[in-house]
Amino acid sequence: MATEAPPPARNGTETDRGPVPPTTEQFTEVQESEEFGELRRTCRSFAFPLTLAFIAWYLLYVLLSNYAGGFMGTKVFGNINMALVLGLGQFLTTFLIAWLYSRHAANRLDPKAEAIKSRMEGDA
Repeated sequence: MATEAPPPARNGTETDRGPVPPTTEQFTEVQESEEFGELRRTCRSFAFPLTLAFIAWYLLYVLLSNYAGGFMGTKVFGNINMALVLGLGQFLTTFLIAWLYSRHAANRLDPKAEAIKSRMEGDA
C-alpha cells in the first residue's frame, strides 16, 4: 500500500510529521553511553534473576508432577490436592512477577529511558 505523502525531510528540522528521527550515529553514541549501560544493568538485574527463579519453580512443578505422584496427589482439604495448589501457584507467581516488573519499570526504568529519549529527540 503506497502513501502519497512525501518522506520526512532530513535537514535536522521538524516536518509536518513531527521531529526528524535521530541518525544511526546518534543511536550508537547513546547505546555506548554510561547512562544507557546503567539502564540496561537496572533492567537485567531485575529481569534475569526473576526469570531464572520462575523457570526453576516451573521445572520443579513439572518434575514433581512426573516423578512425585504420591506427593502431588496428597489431599490438602476436600478434593483439593497439592498438584492443584501448586498449579494455581504458577498462575499466582506469573501475575505477581508481572506486577513487580510493572512497578520496577515505572519507578526505575521509565524515568531513565524517558530522559534518554527526550535528550535524543531534543538533539535530533
